[in-house]
Amino acid sequence: MTHEYKKIYQNRIKPTLKQKFDYSNDHQIPKLLKIQINRGLGLAAQNKTILQKTIEEIRLITGQQPIVTKAKKSIAGFKTREGMDLGVTVTLRNDFMYAFLEKLIHLVFPRIRDFRGLSPDSFDEYGNYNLGIREQLVFPEIDYNMIDQLRGYTISIVTTAKTPEEGRILLQEFGFPFKKLSKG
Repeated sequence: MTHEYKKIYQNRIKPTLKQKFDYSNDHQIPKLLKIQINRGLGLAAQNKTILQKTIEEIRLITGQQPIVTKAKKSIAGFKTREGMDLGVTVTLRNDFMYAFLEKLIHLVFPRIRDFRGLSPDSFDEYGNYNLGIREQLVFPEIDYNMIDQLRGYTISIVTTAKTPEEGRILLQEFGFPFKKLSKG
């Protein structure tokens, strides 16, 4: 069963992008590749209960088992040793990705306090979008009584877009609430 957002992409967004950018080939049309959710814990990852809570939170939010990221090398200034646990990451593709995207747009963004839209400047030169969410309570799966401390996430939306403008228009078509660019 294909996800509703995948059908929206195929039937509505793909033809719109093809017309707007005048692509000659369907494979040139930007699409979503994956969504990566990260939480860096730093030295707090040494505390097994914090690490387990983070793993459980991300599993609840994404429906997938995250992997624990480890330090690549020892850095005395940061008190890290090679192989130490530092954070948690999960990569979503296909239907998991579209389900998470739908939840992000319709449930998470409206629950963010004082939300006035996403920055249209957070694209890299290849059209991938990065955003930070300051607290895990904006996700409907997280119960207020479960958490001991507010911790955020970094979310990277990886696309096949070649430019930031292509990536922005792709995400806008999906319904991302970007702030209006002020002409000044």
